[in-house]
Amino acid sequence: MRFIRSLIIATCLTVLTVLPAWAATQSWALLTPMQREALAPLAQQWDTLPEIQRKRLLGTTKRYPNLTPLQKERFQARLTDWSKLTPAQRDRARETYKALRKAPPEKREELKKMVRQQEQAKSAASSPSSAVPAATR
Repeated sequence: MRFIRSLIIATCLTVLTVLPAWAATQSWALLTPMQREALAPLAQQWDTLPEIQRKRLLGTTKRYPNLTPLQKERFQARLTDWSKLTPAQRDRARETYKALRKAPPEKREELKKMVRQQEQAKSAASSPSSAVPAATR
């Protein structure tokens, strides 16, 4: 599950466009309020991230205002997970993403379906009603 989540995060960060080089050199304090909202999970480490990574991440903020609240929540959760990965784990996720891009479309769809099912199961397990024992419902 963690592997697939890493894969999804890598996919999101790799697919999105890149802003001009000057934007990546901005410190956290110079980002726009919308950029800071979108990238909030990375606030503590922003100024220490490599420039290429900051470029990619700033590229993701262009689409952020148009996301639905659920999509924004998912984006934040994935970004939080990505921020917790070690550099080696991030590299592995990127390599996996590259390999899967070469896979046949049917295989990619199968994996997407599996990820959605796992996310739904996780969401159902963390819902308040699932925390109540069956005997008390």
